[in-house]
Amino acid sequence: MTARGGPVENLIASLTREVADFPTPGTQFKDLTPLFADARGLAAVSEALADAAAGADLVAGIDARGFLVAAALATRLGTGVLAVRKGGKLPPPVLAEQYHLEYGTAVLEIPASGIELTARRVVIVDDVLATGGTLAAARRLLEHAGAVVTMAAVVLELAELGGRGLLAPLPVRSLRSI
Repeated sequence: MTARGGPVENLIASLTREVADFPTPGTQFKDLTPLFADARGLAAVSEALADAAAGADLVAGIDARGFLVAAALATRLGTGVLAVRKGGKLPPPVLAEQYHLEYGTAVLEIPASGIELTARRVVIVDDVLATGGTLAAARRLLEHAGAVVTMAAVVLELAELGGRGLLAPLPVRSLRSI
């Protein structure tokens, strides 16, 4: 499920800053910071994701920019928000999931206690879907904790990198695909 050519997609495009050769030479980084700093842009993103995420019990945002979208969406849905953190950022005990990146490995963590996830319907949110590794790791982590992951939602999808395929058959809602 992807928005195509509508007002939200156009707003995202107009408020995305492109940075050449970051973080590595040859990479064209898509910076959504201007979108998140724009009240109209952030409201449009959370509103556009709210219909697809209706029925969720909890919104899980991935460290760090996913936190921004997740908090805005959770407020609109009237749910709580769970921060899925990079490794080493939470006090123990934690549940952790290691995953591969093109240049090594990384770890995502959530608290192992204090938040009951069993049978809760959770939407995973991040800013960008690229190769899908981070969202797939978050999904495995939440499911291991007993959550029912109902969908993944992103602001921007880099379709040529094929991340959506790694998440199948999980529904993915992207507001702009390039």
